[in-house]
Amino acid sequence: MKLLVIWRLLTVGGVNAGWRNRAIFFKKHGIDIEFLYCKDLGGLHMMKDVAPVYVTNDENEIHHLLEHNHYDVVIVVDTNQAYKWLSHTNFKGPILIEARTPEIIKLKRNLEGFDKVKPTKFVVPSEHQRRVLSILVKHNSPTEVIYNGVDTSFFRKLPEDQIDLTADPPIASNKKIVAYIGRLDQRKNWKQLIKIARLVQSERDDIEFWVIGGDQSKDRTKFENQRNKQQLNEVIKWFPVIPYQQMPHLYAKIKQTGGCTIATTKGESFGNTFIEAMACGVPVVAPNVSSIPEIVVHKKTGYLFYENHIKEAAKSIYTILDDPTLYEHLSNASIQRVDNYFSISKCADKYIQMLHNVLKES
Repeated sequence: MKLLVIWRLLTVGGVNAGWRNRAIFFKKHGIDIEFLYCKDLGGLHMMKDVAPVYVTNDENEIHHLLEHNHYDVVIVVDTNQAYKWLSHTNFKGPILIEARTPEIIKLKRNLEGFDKVKPTKFVVPSEHQRRVLSILVKHNSPTEVIYNGVDTSFFRKLPEDQIDLTADPPIASNKKIVAYIGRLDQRKNWKQLIKIARLVQSERDDIEFWVIGGDQSKDRTKFENQRNKQQLNEVIKWFPVIPYQQMPHLYAKIKQTGGCTIATTKGESFGNTFIEAMACGVPVVAPNVSSIPEIVVHKKTGYLFYENHIKEAAKSIYTILDDPTLYEHLSNASIQRVDNYFSISKCADKYIQMLHNVLKES
């Protein structure tokens, strides 16, 4: 079986992390994947070592791929241009649409014209996203929920002697790390992180925040300016680029300090960084919104706070960091939850079964 996955943006983010994991697993099961992106925003290093990657907006080149590369199934991820390409090339195989954008206005725009290609099925990464999609498409449209999976042989609890202490970021001996991982944009709500860090700074001197990623984010300059204005440079350390292959070591460093991750997002269709952290035994603090309660279990694998409640977020961080017994309980439960629900073997197996069913029915 040969698949083509089309998405607009080659970013360092959850969608591509999820597809990277799938591509590696699928290859072991005789399924080859190729990726087509319109624009590279710094994510090429994540994907190029696992599958062929095309980055182009040239319609002639794209038509050639669709007509001559003999794909059995095409999967479109939030890319409305793809519906025109597919209809112009008269692709005859099954077409799946992955609807991943959590903001309904943007999702509506990304789905414009999907009826031109008569998709076989919609695929969403959470029950929450199924509900969002149901607002925009007919109730009888076949939709399947398949969680993103994480490779638990890669993202795992590392023994101390296997942690790469020479790589960035360096650990301060007297600090516990709270890490914000991801883009710096309006939806990820980095401004709330600034407020949380400022509150923590006024109450504690043993906590350091790490911001991981955001090198290509449109708000990076605004973030830098706010960090400087609030005099938080010593409290918030920013590492714009951490190679994906180094992330298990980063989570291991966080855990070694007795730290956790923090999210301030306004909404997610899934959230790969949550399952990555949990797989490595790192508890998660996040707002109780959208799909997050499907992943993080309050007081069992982390703590959920009401959206925009800065004091509650800080209190959740303190609760986790100040109780070693609770910390180990949360850590072990996080690993177990990922094994039970979000391991790549379980999630990708479900996707493979769906693909075989789709091909059989077509």
